[in-house]
Amino acid sequence: MLNKHMFHIVMISPWPLITAIMAFSTIWSFMVFLKFGSYAMLLFSVFLLSTILFTWWKDVSHESSYEGMHAYSVSKSIQYGMIWFIISEIMFFSAFFWSFFDSSLVPLSKSYMIWPSFLVTALNPVEVPLLNTLILLSSGVTVTLSHHSMIKGFYKESFYSLVLTVFLGMYFTFLQWMEYKETQFNISDSMYGSIFFMGTGFHGFHVIIGSIFLLLISYRVFIYSLSKNSHLGFELAAWYWHFVDVVWLFLYSFVYWWGK
Repeated sequence: MLNKHMFHIVMISPWPLITAIMAFSTIWSFMVFLKFGSYAMLLFSVFLLSTILFTWWKDVSHESSYEGMHAYSVSKSIQYGMIWFIISEIMFFSAFFWSFFDSSLVPLSKSYMIWPSFLVTALNPVEVPLLNTLILLSSGVTVTLSHHSMIKGFYKESFYSLVLTVFLGMYFTFLQWMEYKETQFNISDSMYGSIFFMGTGFHGFHVIIGSIFLLLISYRVFIYSLSKNSHLGFELAAWYWHFVDVVWLFLYSFVYWWGK
């Protein structure tokens, strides 16, 4: 039946319900990991959730690239959706910064009016944190170069810049993990430890998600599934990656540098 409007009426799909169930399972298994230290269930839940999301995104990509379902109005709606999603993420991280400033500007009596607490030896901001800052800023440059190459139709240059961006994101994650291993405090050592690991931990999780997002986009560029006139997924991935960059700049400036 021919549609008389510009919008895409999505067919009945099992992915939203299954994704919601697996997201709940992942959160539950994460709580089990924090409480009992068992990570087998968490890894299994993350694997299933990733597989489901990959399949869902594959269906959406097929609708866009091969079925032509994403007209201009649909693309604009997806862009607005991504903007609102990033705004919600800003609110999410704002909660950590609010807690950080509230605790650091007016230290509580249980921290002996000292910030950070005497239980905490803060990390040196000019060592690994500074290197990670340079890495993320460089990745922001490479993803921008890749996007501009895509717009100009230079697909090979776009692909190589994307691969470099993914590598920098993975290297950042590796350094963050090594930094966690070298810290002399943990998440239960005062408010500083809690805010530090929650803020940087969730940011690291976003870096991993963004790296996977860009890795999938690089594969689509490699197989010429994207073009200079149709690469909405690429733009959204670049927006997300720049958001991750900005969050890290705030974390480095306040939690690592000023908070020390």
